[in-house]
Amino acid sequence: MFTLSLQDFETVRARIAQHIKHTPLLTSRQLSERTGFDVRLKAEMFQRVGSYKIRGPLNKFALMPEEQKRRGVVCSSAGNHAQGVALAAKIHGIRAVVCMAENATPAKIAATKGYGAEVVLHGMIWDEANEKAKELVRTQGLTYVHPFDDEQLIAGQGTLGLEIVQDWP
Repeated sequence: MFTLSLQDFETVRARIAQHIKHTPLLTSRQLSERTGFDVRLKAEMFQRVGSYKIRGPLNKFALMPEEQKRRGVVCSSAGNHAQGVALAAKIHGIRAVVCMAENATPAKIAATKGYGAEVVLHGMIWDEANEKAKELVRTQGLTYVHPFDDEQLIAGQGTLGLEIVQDWP
């Protein structure tokens, strides 16, 4: 288990700021009325790649040793993590391979390729695509980018919390 401080998140935000958008915090009148609470929604759909999933890989790749960058990265995802890794890798000049299940939606495949990643279709479920990603780590020396269980990824994704606090003190 690890702990991140406010200073940690501020440092990460400064590191990735040039590549992300400060997305709006929207009031949801309907949800607020239904729940009796003031409900706000962080509009990360306006972020590059359409989700917050760009933030973590940007941080991870900025901190990655040059040798790992030269070898490239791999992940398994059929969604936002795939696109976040793809674009962050492109920004940092890193080869990215994304393993997806063979039944991944054509739009997700096209978007991931559009951000510069190589897409490998393998298996019918995420677990099988993930096994292919781990095989590429062993055979090609790529660095595996876990979709959520990674301190640097979590630190990057968590920067949206700073924006929430800034916009709604």
